[in-house]
Amino acid sequence: MSKSMILDSPYPTTDGIKNDSLSLQIISPAYATSVGELNAILQYVYHSFCFYKHGLKDYAETLMGIAKAEMIHLDILGKTIFALGAAPVFAQYPLTGFNFYSAKYVSYSNTLKNMLEDDLIGERRAIADYNKMLKCLKNRQVSDIIARIVEDEKLHVSALEEILKEFKC
Repeated sequence: MSKSMILDSPYPTTDGIKNDSLSLQIISPAYATSVGELNAILQYVYHSFCFYKHGLKDYAETLMGIAKAEMIHLDILGKTIFALGAAPVFAQYPLTGFNFYSAKYVSYSNTLKNMLEDDLIGERRAIADYNKMLKCLKNRQVSDIIARIVEDEKLHVSALEEILKEFKC
């Protein structure tokens, strides 16, 4: 059973969001790119399997918990993309459907420590990217959704830092 890696506060709703191509363009990279939620899901699932194989079940469960949190984020972003006026295809800019996502972006590091370091880099980058989005977004409802996702990402950083501190190389 994986550990919950989301905060105990609700996510803002997408109800009432109207077509907004500017907001769509701003948030799309968080969906299905090399630095997006889809990539994070696949990377955490893979890393969880690797930790489990090495008998590190608690760490594996934490990583799978983060993967599940990222699935929630992907779900919310997909619904937001639909509300903003595009089909949430797994591409850099869903409105055009070009530049499709590839699993080649997943970190397939050779050591468990490197996997954790790659995950931590990814989380910190996600927070920085989301914060850049927040500075550009004019749609308050979309901003609230992104800001709530950032709070989970901060929780992920804390969990990964704790694992790295405990982890025996």
